[in-house]
Amino acid sequence: MKIKYPASLKPDSLIGVTAPSSGVEESLHILVDEAKLQVEKKGFKVLIGETVLTQHKGRSASKEKRAEELMAFFQDDSISVIMPPWGGSFAMEILPIIDWNKLKESNPKWILGYSDISTLNFVYTTITGHASAHGVNFTELSAPDWDGLSSKWIDVLSCNENEEITQYSSEKYQSSWDKMYSNPAKGFYLDSQTKWKTINNEDEVTFSGRLIGGCVSTLQVLVGTPFDNVNNFVNQYCHDEGVIWYLETVGMDAAKIYRALWQMQQNNWFTNIKGVLFGRTSGYKDIGDFTLNDALKDVFESFNIPVILDADVGHTPPQNILVNGAYTTVKYSNGKGSIIMKYI
Repeated sequence: MKIKYPASLKPDSLIGVTAPSSGVEESLHILVDEAKLQVEKKGFKVLIGETVLTQHKGRSASKEKRAEELMAFFQDDSISVIMPPWGGSFAMEILPIIDWNKLKESNPKWILGYSDISTLNFVYTTITGHASAHGVNFTELSAPDWDGLSSKWIDVLSCNENEEITQYSSEKYQSSWDKMYSNPAKGFYLDSQTKWKTINNEDEVTFSGRLIGGCVSTLQVLVGTPFDNVNNFVNQYCHDEGVIWYLETVGMDAAKIYRALWQMQQNNWFTNIKGVLFGRTSGYKDIGDFTLNDALKDVFESFNIPVILDADVGHTPPQNILVNGAYTTVKYSNGKGSIIMKYI
């Protein structure tokens, strides 16, 4: 079976903003307002959903309202891209309410985001076979100037089927969110040198396969549930090319990361794996002398595959825009990397 790609983003396309997990509290509404302004300056239209500007007990609205608005956006042919304001903690609550059969039968539509939004994107792609995108959230577009990686969301979503797009590792990344939230809508503070690494310290590695992945902290909750369709997805869509897993974490120490990856491994999530892109960790610490490198080796070394860490994925921006389902080649050389995605 072939991955289905949404129609490419066009000038004047409508971006629908809905909050399937957390909404935006009043003190940070400036992020939504400024992001809308900046996106409209690029020539797009923006629709802000009812769920976006409300927040109660960690949720934008009831699970029913969140699911209803999301489904409405998916079924609205005037909306080209769905972009949540940001992630949260409770996206999994809406999964049983969504009509997955209806989405599978509908035309594919871009949904872009990360953190808890990867819970939704991951299930959307693995159940329907429709591509989705992991990357910058809507509120992060509030900056008056976008960095080189974040701005790639337009190129990635504008790419047509049978075309390819190349992205590169960043020069610098943001080590802390403190300055950004003290100075909202001013952009990232890129203060640390980016250096991709490999767990075995190779100078160069190259690997290819179909991308799938997201935030380990939220994907873990899917293992063994009715929304765990990984094995079927790999068999149906990745049988010939294999899989590249991209993964990242927030608020997890080395032991928690190992336990989560071990759980995924035991449920055969890493069948036909060709390589791993592991993002820079956020809120991380070693457990004694047990490190992230140890955790990754304990899980992936037996597969005899390349594993890159400190990649531009996740909660320490900027990050590459990664398309779930895209056939991809990752090239690493001496601390730098490139990601070549083909929409085939």
